Amino acid sequence: MKASMIPAAIVAGLAFGAPAMAQTKPAIAVIVKDTTSPYWQAVLAGARKAGQDLGANVVELGAQSETDATGQIALLEQAVAANPAAILIAPAQFAALAKPIDEAAKKVKIIGLECGADTKSITAFVGTDNANAGRIAAGALATAIKRSYADAEGDVVVITAVPGVASLAQRAKGFKDEIAANFRAIDIASEKAGDGKSATATGLMKDAIANTADLRGVFTPDPLSTEAVAQAVMEKKSGDKINVIGIGADEKLVKLLQDDVIAGLVVEDPFRIGYDGVKTALAVSKGEKVAGTVDTGATLITKTNLSSPRSQELLKRIVK
Repeated sequence: MKASMIPAAIVAGLAFGAPAMAQTKPAIAVIVKDTTSPYWQAVLAGARKAGQDLGANVVELGAQSETDATGQIALLEQAVAANPAAILIAPAQFAALAKPIDEAAKKVKIIGLECGADTKSITAFVGTDNANAGRIAAGALATAIKRSYADAEGDVVVITAVPGVASLAQRAKGFKDEIAANFRAIDIASEKAGDGKSATATGLMKDAIANTADLRGVFTPDPLSTEAVAQAVMEKKSGDKINVIGIGADEKLVKLLQDDVIAGLVVEDPFRIGYDGVKTALAVSKGEKVAGTVDTGATLITKTNLSSPRSQELLKRIVK
């Protein structure tokens, strides 16, 4: 945990730690994984807009690393102590945040954002249907392989850079289930997980290239994996086509899509995740009945539809 993170969070917490008599709007605490990430900044932007539209005091909290579970736990405890109307949280780790969320839920309603945790104490979940995102990726990879080789057949691999993240596991499961159900001529030759480092994921892909005779595609459930795998694909010596489908997008990945290194990107809607999260949290705080899961959607972006208004809206994320 970074030494500067907790003091900064405490200052932020003062915004909703005032006595109840001073509160004119219900306070909603939003705890993201990484406040320095454009993705989570877009989530916070959506939350802010919902607060403005719906009359809530949205308090933004988050660590400075997606793997800082310890820092996020401290932020959750701080948020609970301030007694907000509800708390939105994107758990940094599936297991580590389970008990802290259980404890927090004894005092305030907890809404999950985008990522799950090993707990039944979350009142509702708002985010991408990760299994469906994996299914979309499977169909896209099959289409790309057919375009390259005339038939949707051959070997593919699944490479995940960051282990232990529930959303990534759900995406991988959705991908595998869709391949098994509808693309039986495609064989998943291997599934490998890295250690959170880009170089490791690149090495895993190089091993797959060297040891998989009929490798025609790869699925990566997160941006770090996708970029790392693309690097290995660009460095390979043989001329056979390896189609890459990933989930998530940034400027580097869009450039790789334009250069035909990547065949497609399944993109989420972080602004909507933040907006619908606050909307759901407000409803829960008022005792209203809400859906257990609010799906904010996923969209396949390829070179063909890259310039469409919807693709550009998703890629040029609102962060202010």
